[in-house]
Amino acid sequence: MQKVQGFGGFFFRAANPGLLAAWYEKHLGINPVPTSVEEQPWQTGGGATVFAPFPEDTDYFGDPDKQFMLNFRVADLAGMVAQLRDQGVLVEDEVEMEGIGAFARIHDPEGNPIELWQPEEGG
Repeated sequence: MQKVQGFGGFFFRAANPGLLAAWYEKHLGINPVPTSVEEQPWQTGGGATVFAPFPEDTDYFGDPDKQFMLNFRVADLAGMVAQLRDQGVLVEDEVEMEGIGAFARIHDPEGNPIELWQPEEGG
């Protein structure tokens, strides 16, 4: 059976795509979509990727009007949280889950939930 190799992109609607792309670049280091062959798209590091449909009535994402939540792996959650707070980004729900790792929650300017995850060592 042929299988996909990973995400080639994540596409979603935004009220202000340019502003949102700039926010993701400034705060999370995600390059915007290239507009020329000289520009490079965002390159991800290797690691686990969880593909998890949730029940439609989940409260895990927060706002029930949000249909998705992004989850990004980070190497140093404490460092990322400090950097985001220094930039004025509200960081919430910092938790540790034994055997899985540490998590923190932020939201982009349009209210989309973003979970930051530092996998447990060896995970």
